[in-house]
Amino acid sequence: MSVILRMRGSASLIVLVIICVVLGWYFWPDNGRERPVGVLAPDIPVQENLTAQPVKDYGDYTITGLAKFSMKGRVLSSERYWIDGGSTLVPVDLALGWGKMSDSAVIDKLKISQRGRFYYWKPKENDYPIPKEDIISSSANMHLIPATKGVDKLIKKAVKGDIVEFSGYLARADGKDGFNWSSSMTRSDAGDGACELVYVEEFRILP
Repeated sequence: MSVILRMRGSASLIVLVIICVVLGWYFWPDNGRERPVGVLAPDIPVQENLTAQPVKDYGDYTITGLAKFSMKGRVLSSERYWIDGGSTLVPVDLALGWGKMSDSAVIDKLKISQRGRFYYWKPKENDYPIPKEDIISSSANMHLIPATKGVDKLIKKAVKGDIVEFSGYLARADGKDGFNWSSSMTRSDAGDGACELVYVEEFRILP
């Protein structure tokens, strides 16, 4: 009997260790990649509004493309979601910066975070390194809908400091249960409704 109890105890310990490793892999903060000073993604996102809007079935959702969209940007923060209402549609949000917000000289002076599907920034000291308007127009929190499992894996691999490039559509998602979610159509807005919802068809992490 004691041998059986020891075996069960060992098995329980192994399971506990595995759970801790998995949770640590998901939740342990990633300091990301260091980048030199300088603008690493100079171009603004490219958007082409559509009159004929493509519609795609996506599990329990219908995805409507609102505009063709492509961009290259620096990952400022990445946040995974599992249990909120949109997690099956958008498992990852990336806060992305371009222009001045891809420069370490600026980013290193800001405290950047994500939570509750929002992206937050504030100065580490008293003053902003660039005007707030430039931060708003040169960065965004993007809800990314992966078109394929391969795209999903690549998005989940992206970490702070990575330079990524992707293309697809700014989109509206309508669920069979009445749920709906629509993208911002401008890079100059802020606050609730300012995030982009992007149906991502191609995604690359650049060297």
